[in-house]
Amino acid sequence: MTVEIPAGRRPLVATLAVLASAPVAWLFLRAESELAVGAILAAVVAAAAVAGRFGLLGSLARAAVESERATSLALAGVVVILVAVFHDDHFVLLLLAKVLLAAVACLGLHVQFGQAGVVNFAGAAFFGVGGYAAAVLAAHPGIPHLFVLLAGGMAAALVGSVLLLPLLRTRGHYAALITIAFGLLFRTFIEVNDALGGPQGLRVEGLRLLGWRFNDNHSLGDAEFSFYVGYALAALALLAVAFAVVRRLETSWVGLALDAVRLDETAAGCFGIAVPRWKIAAFTLGNFLTGVAGALSAMMTGFIAPNNFTFRESLVFVSIVLLGGLGNVWGLTLATFIVVVLPEKLQVIQEYRYLLFAALVIAVLIYRPGGLVPRALRRSFGAAPRGLGEGGAA
Repeated sequence: MTVEIPAGRRPLVATLAVLASAPVAWLFLRAESELAVGAILAAVVAAAAVAGRFGLLGSLARAAVESERATSLALAGVVVILVAVFHDDHFVLLLLAKVLLAAVACLGLHVQFGQAGVVNFAGAAFFGVGGYAAAVLAAHPGIPHLFVLLAGGMAAALVGSVLLLPLLRTRGHYAALITIAFGLLFRTFIEVNDALGGPQGLRVEGLRLLGWRFNDNHSLGDAEFSFYVGYALAALALLAVAFAVVRRLETSWVGLALDAVRLDETAAGCFGIAVPRWKIAAFTLGNFLTGVAGALSAMMTGFIAPNNFTFRESLVFVSIVLLGGLGNVWGLTLATFIVVVLPEKLQVIQEYRYLLFAALVIAVLIYRPGGLVPRALRRSFGAAPRGLGEGGAA
């Protein structure tokens, strides 16, 4: 049984469906007891199961994906509403900002994994490169902090260029081993480098833009605002820009070339597509996005250390991409919220979160290889893979 939504009403229905998630998110973030969090999760799962049984869930999902602009604006509106509601709650705002920045970093992996098929198991290392670049540059008062953020991305892209030659000469698990080795070498390098703080880490200056010091608390009348409000809004702006760039890339002829490289390198080369060139472009852009997210994250937390950028953290990024659906940005956004927020709200699983993530990814790969929101085939030039696939990822 399927509920068909008229084409003319899909943007409105998608907007209303997304806005309806705001009260649920508010209840979830506001809940303090694990029993309340569990009850909310059970209610959401039950509602999704009922909606799926009657075909409503699939229709809403298709309407949301097909009305991308309306859905994007509604999601941004939901985040702004949550920031306004929790304007004085440091923990919730920090959690929201971490979700948004993790989504930006995973968009970088999405470009590499999902679009070009370039394996990268060193996401946390490139996140750390951006953070350490921000720590070093922000210590100089004369450098604009907007440039510091961009420099974090450029540093990650530049460091990633060291891996380009071995990555281009290998495929599959061999390429994965190269990125794993790089992640381990990066952590070892910053641990033994006293100029970068060694194992004790570095203090990072807070963000300053247009005279606004993000680390200062602000007030409006009698209302006090947490300093994390500014960081959450900055992370939202960064995610909006990254999302727009990635989606624009997917719908262009560049996305078509990356799709060809991902699906079959040999066939792509036979049709005149410069496979190395597009792999380099995807790897560089992905690392740039991850580095910018790492720079803003470091300035938000005010401190970075080697333990923040372990191989386990890289696996969390990879888990988000696989769980959301390889090559699908909408599933990635949902998976980021689940992976980042759930362990913080359910402390009982905090110590076992890596084990649970691994088990969840294995279950997804076995029973739903396309992820929570499978990627659909590209149907025409100028159209990115938009809809919900029937089976696994294309």
